[in-house]
Amino acid sequence: MNTGDSTKPLIEVRGLKKSFGDRQILKGIDIDVYPEETLVLLGGSGSGKSVLTKHMVGLMSPNEGSVKFEGEEISELSERKLAPIRKKMGIMFQNGALFDSMTVGQNIAFPLLEDGIKDEALITEKVKEALRIVNLKGEEDKMPSDLSGGMRKRVALARAIVDHPSVVIYDEPHAGLDPITSDVIDHLIKRLERDLKITNIIITHELRSAFRIATRIAFLQNGEIYWTGTPKEMQESTDPVLASFLSGTSDQGSWEQADYPTPH
Repeated sequence: MNTGDSTKPLIEVRGLKKSFGDRQILKGIDIDVYPEETLVLLGGSGSGKSVLTKHMVGLMSPNEGSVKFEGEEISELSERKLAPIRKKMGIMFQNGALFDSMTVGQNIAFPLLEDGIKDEALITEKVKEALRIVNLKGEEDKMPSDLSGGMRKRVALARAIVDHPSVVIYDEPHAGLDPITSDVIDHLIKRLERDLKITNIIITHELRSAFRIATRIAFLQNGEIYWTGTPKEMQESTDPVLASFLSGTSDQGSWEQADYPTPH
């Protein structure tokens, strides 16, 4: 988790360009991510959100530009040198990406085993702690098939935070969830920011959630950062591009922070 200077960027992206064949996805992205903030990435399909986050965790290398994590350039590191940096990052995939043949506990323990941790008592302790944080205490022995969609998302979140990362990246964490369950996920995201000092980077199409949980919003258009600001600033903006995006997205909700239901 974060313990450093909150005024110094945790992640710095400069001049980031990425193409696939003749298609240019990122056209020179500049953005900073600060410790203990929740940065929400908004934009239409194909705007470059997922490609940007994959560069942030070293899953892709840019054609041009740089990505720094805690001041260290990571865009050209080998897999071996990236390994200790990736330990500081958790990823929650859109569909949860749980292993159906493993129990909940085994799913959450998987990244610990991948990191070479062999102390069974330590693994058990970390799994229990992660489940407690996402309000799924005692669910270790269940199979993913026994869980609701919301519970599966919470197990995926527990797996993302089991080794106490500095940053968690979420790919559409609300996809397939009803509004009440989405509120539960939002509550957990804000809890991680507040209590564990985790930096959250979230790709979402859900404006209702974005306005409630974001410290800052970055709006991407055509492979560029078109706008950044607070949720309130976005809703009050008279920019025609933002207005068009907001009017074309249903269920905008309110930007104000709200009370969330407690996860069960």
